[in-house]
Amino acid sequence: MSDELKHTSRRAFLKGGAAVMAGSVAGAATAQSADPLITEVQDWASFTGDGVDATPYGLPIEHEADVIRRNVPWLTADPISSINFTPIHALDGTITPQGCAFERHHSGAIELRKDDYRLMINGLVDRPLVFSYEDLERFPRENRVHFCECAANTGMEWAGAQLNGVQFTHGMIHNMEYSGVPLRALLEEAGLDTAGDLADKWVYVEGADASSNGRSIPMEKALDDCLVAFKANGEALRKEHGYPVRLVVPGWEGNLWVKWLRRIEVMDGPVESREETSKYTDVLADGVARKWTWVMDAKSVITSPSPQSPIKHGNGALVISGLAWSGHGRITRVDVSKDGGMTWETARLGSTQGDSKALTRFYLDTEWNGEDWLLQARAMDETGYVQPTKDQLREVRGENSIYHNNCIQTWHLKSNGEAENVEVS
Repeated sequence: MSDELKHTSRRAFLKGGAAVMAGSVAGAATAQSADPLITEVQDWASFTGDGVDATPYGLPIEHEADVIRRNVPWLTADPISSINFTPIHALDGTITPQGCAFERHHSGAIELRKDDYRLMINGLVDRPLVFSYEDLERFPRENRVHFCECAANTGMEWAGAQLNGVQFTHGMIHNMEYSGVPLRALLEEAGLDTAGDLADKWVYVEGADASSNGRSIPMEKALDDCLVAFKANGEALRKEHGYPVRLVVPGWEGNLWVKWLRRIEVMDGPVESREETSKYTDVLADGVARKWTWVMDAKSVITSPSPQSPIKHGNGALVISGLAWSGHGRITRVDVSKDGGMTWETARLGSTQGDSKALTRFYLDTEWNGEDWLLQARAMDETGYVQPTKDQLREVRGENSIYHNNCIQTWHLKSNGEAENVEVS
């Protein structure tokens, strides 16, 4: 878009916003002579507020009490094996607060003290080692922002529009800044020759919880960007996110991000455990399963307006907002459609300088005057990959899959500002 068009678009947007504001003020003036919230002293300005010791650990204000994780009780064998969903419809920016970041466990979140923590590296290494938490803190560390997405995110949509709300269709994702030690550094400390021929080598990672959730990872990935993390968003990991130490596997399905990480074994091949054979593989129409489908392909979703975030301010200026991400790298472009994919407008990216394999926020500054819209977003990443439609995915995979559904999502925006989950073909 040229600078002239950008400026013209912005002037039109501001004009629309001003018109909405003028209309609302005029409407209020006909009902009363003045707005008491402006002209009268309110209670919050008449008395002193809480002291600094009222909340030793800061919590959200009560007016935001609805911004919480939510689960679907019938989805898993709760509480033995459970999932909850990030309220992405109520957030902005890209960083997910730990307190509302989605969580998936297979045998419950465990209590594990730092003093009792141990991490073993064994197998095909020169020096099998056991690290304490304090040992890990002595290594040079890195800080990186990455998204973690459950492979089953959007999984219920394979057969059609299911749960009515973006928190449930796309909320098994979070995006946090992780602090920790590159896995490469720990493997080198154990004597692995990272300069040698490791083409056929794998690592097998396990957690300390009852399920252990063992997963195999090719050595190439292990040495590339995997992080043994002990902080998220600047503070200790939450219990449900693997306190005190978890594995971060950027861009790959969340099941590989083993929590309460206790063992890393270097091996000649994959273990082919339960979590990488009968689970987390994609069953095609003919019954054959796609195997080793680790990477989370480019995906996007409009978070507002959406079923849980309707339009309440009436006609006029509207900011359409959403999230995009890709396990292959950075998001380079997001398009938005108001007519179910017939025409597209390029959205504005909130930031183009973020970490690779992290969430990107997008905005489309537009106007809405009560029309019915079929809202969609379509992401593109730095490899040139374009997010597919449901029909394109089904043509390849059928409807038997549970995992790795990165199709374009559709919201039907109605004239009353409410939205519902629909499917268009």
